[in-house]
Amino acid sequence: MPNVEFHVTTDKPDSDDGESTPELASQARSAVVMDFSTGNVLFEKDAHEKLPLASVTKVMTMLLIMEALDSGQIRLTDKVKTSEHAAKMGGSQVFLEPGETMTVNDMLKAIAMASANDACAAMAEHLAGTESRFVQKMNQRAKELGMDDTHFVNSNGLPEPNHYSSAHDIAIMSRELLKHSEITKYTSKYSDYLRQDTEHPFWLVNTNKLVRYYDGVDGLKTGYTSESKYCLSATAKRDGFRVIAVVMGEPKSTIRNHEVSELLNWSFAEYQSRVLYPAGATVKEVEISHGVPEQVPLQTKDTLGVVIHKGEKPEFHTSIQLNDKKLHPPLKKGEVVGQISVTRDGEAVASVPLVVTQDVAKAGFLQSFGRTVRKIITFGQA
Repeated sequence: MPNVEFHVTTDKPDSDDGESTPELASQARSAVVMDFSTGNVLFEKDAHEKLPLASVTKVMTMLLIMEALDSGQIRLTDKVKTSEHAAKMGGSQVFLEPGETMTVNDMLKAIAMASANDACAAMAEHLAGTESRFVQKMNQRAKELGMDDTHFVNSNGLPEPNHYSSAHDIAIMSRELLKHSEITKYTSKYSDYLRQDTEHPFWLVNTNKLVRYYDGVDGLKTGYTSESKYCLSATAKRDGFRVIAVVMGEPKSTIRNHEVSELLNWSFAEYQSRVLYPAGATVKEVEISHGVPEQVPLQTKDTLGVVIHKGEKPEFHTSIQLNDKKLHPPLKKGEVVGQISVTRDGEAVASVPLVVTQDVAKAGFLQSFGRTVRKIITFGQA
């Protein structure tokens, strides 16, 4: 779950001539606009309604693939073999044959651009042995991200009972996926090819037409079934400001694309993002009593920032709150020991956890005794 605690009003302000501006996402069953840098929600409509999400499911599948690449579990050049189970997936596919091999790079391309259900199943089996075990990992990751409105049954979004999510949760997992910036190399392409070294190369066309027709859109994932209707998690970046717009349950693809475009237009016209501390920024060094080492830097676990209306020049103040009960060894790298908060006009508007940057062991008796003696001597010389 995004660690930033901040919401902007979801109602679009009235225009200068006194007439109310058009309602956003009027035909969507639910919608969310989220600032990528901070996780701040700029707009929401029935954001936590649990709905079928179709192929937008693949955002989580791609996230687990990207995390496996980062951890070294797999490489883009690794060959992935297609099983009978993967080959028989219906719906959108790249017609993988049983026994056919394709690189992780090409599988990712097929999933991101062509929404290939067969490639999802093949990658799920490659990463977890079976698709069902991969789905367990999907649900575990959703839980870790705080996606409380979500439950996955498969890796691709084909209709299944009890397979659902919400616009809010989709925005959360989309933001997490976009932290792997390499993913947009796949999601931003409008067309490409698979099996280029064969007599019959397979032409891919991105299911997200906005990557071609909307300035700044470079992802992320479309979805459609008769149950879910038309869904989309879109992201666009302009002048360093990236937003994520999610709609679910749109009646037509053209309406979906139009309403997402309106959400993006509104976001870029109304807001700008101000990052105060990026994720992983060192903000303070603290002393850990009886710890080895004694001094440990603290870093932000997520981006600390705010989203403001264009033209505003507010003053923000930051403050650090440490949990004294947590500042004792042993500590594990990444353990939360406090938070850094932002206030505006005396009101808290955002906060992110602070974590230790390395393991801290408990000092032995002789180490602790020596430190005590050193402090006494230093105090006496002061």
